[in-house]
Amino acid sequence: MLAIPPKRFERNLVTFLTEAEVDALLNACDRRTWTGRRDYTMLVLAVQTGLRISEITGLSCQDVVLATSAHVHALGKGRKERNTPLLPSTVKVLRVWLAERHGTPSQPLFSTSTGRSLSRDAVERRLSLYVSAASQHCPSISSKTVTAYTLRHTAAMRLLLSGVDVTVIALWLGHEQIATTQIYVHADMTLKERAIARITPPTTKPGRYHAPDATLAFLEGL
Repeated sequence: MLAIPPKRFERNLVTFLTEAEVDALLNACDRRTWTGRRDYTMLVLAVQTGLRISEITGLSCQDVVLATSAHVHALGKGRKERNTPLLPSTVKVLRVWLAERHGTPSQPLFSTSTGRSLSRDAVERRLSLYVSAASQHCPSISSKTVTAYTLRHTAAMRLLLSGVDVTVIALWLGHEQIATTQIYVHADMTLKERAIARITPPTTKPGRYHAPDATLAFLEGL
């Protein structure tokens, strides 16, 4: 059975957001409300860290470390633990949210108004609302199917475009096999454009081949 090759299937390119689309999505959060500030912090964290939606909804207040070597502690697939570093801008947003959240260490970092953990469906619904609002100022985002996993893809593409090695990205995302991370290399047109820019163009001139008169006379005499 192990010798039977796996069934071939089409692998679609991953969908990710550009920087302009990320800004439009974040600006769609109404930070005048409690839920808007919660969702803004959650989206900022998702885009920067690339955590899975289950990892984000499973975070508690004590999982965020904002001191030296700021990071977020997440429990991923197979109950594997990993720490993901935080950018200074993300630390600033989280510090403001934690001060407002004012929860105990064991309480969920992102909760409902009643204090319970957010569900996956709730996050997806909120995200779809923000995508719809963002499309009014950034039409390109409406042409994409944006889910919570799209934010994870966006974080990976950001790292790739910054020159981070694929093996490091695999560790960052918690991939067991580096082959899983290779999908981002295939989706990145910028890397392909850089590669083709390094190729020396051929010295031949474009156009159709014109045989000399002697060759044409020889062919006509056959």
